[in-house]
Amino acid sequence: MSALPEDKPLVIAGREYQSRLLTGTGKYADLEQTRLATEAAGAEIVTVAIRRSNIGQDPNEPNLLDVLPPDRYTILPNTAGCFSADDAVRTCRLARELLDGKKLVKLEVLGDQKTLFPDITQTLAAAETLVAEGFDVMVYTNDDPIIARRFAEMGCVAVMPLAAPIGSGLGIQNRWNILTIVEEATVPILVDAGVGTASDAAIAMELGCDGVLMNTAIASARNPVRMARAMRLAIEAGREAYLSGRIPRKRFASASSPLDGMFF
Repeated sequence: MSALPEDKPLVIAGREYQSRLLTGTGKYADLEQTRLATEAAGAEIVTVAIRRSNIGQDPNEPNLLDVLPPDRYTILPNTAGCFSADDAVRTCRLARELLDGKKLVKLEVLGDQKTLFPDITQTLAAAETLVAEGFDVMVYTNDDPIIARRFAEMGCVAVMPLAAPIGSGLGIQNRWNILTIVEEATVPILVDAGVGTASDAAIAMELGCDGVLMNTAIASARNPVRMARAMRLAIEAGREAYLSGRIPRKRFASASSPLDGMFF
């Protein structure tokens, strides 16, 4: 029988986090709903699309940082909407200026508008430049274990494979690929994209992922705050199940009590 998994803390770029649920900040009805859902999720890391959210670029517009202050949350700027390595790198540099030199970024370079799948060639190029410039890069990628390994080897602080297309809500469609990535990991592995409901989040954690990042599944739910709470519980339950070691799958039932000593 194999040993139980070790209960290691989630550490990203040298900082330890208690929550393994990372949340996005887009698609909510307003900033107040964003605040309430983020609190219900128990998130400590919140990702912000620099090209779509105001974190100080426009002093005349509501500032997201007023409801999600950087002294309470780790603000994770992302490069959503970038379709080339150059655009992604420029966006990360802008984020570093807006966030007083903070180096942690989420890199995503998309291949097309329809699928929002990552352009791996451009993502690799952007990651290489950003790592060389001293950024702590959490990288969104496909579910290829070889590519995941390469991102880790080049110095990314976390690898974030998709479970299904962004915003699709299809759930974990590639669990064997994700499992292989987790088994070979040397940096934290966080599922990013495709989660639709709480059971999807639990499955990701049961596979051994270090965390899950989600936005649409919470923000587009009919009750985002309640869904955020459900996702928080699912992440915790999935992690506990992973650490506990599930029973093996069997084709047929087996008695829960031994037959030895029974009277016939």
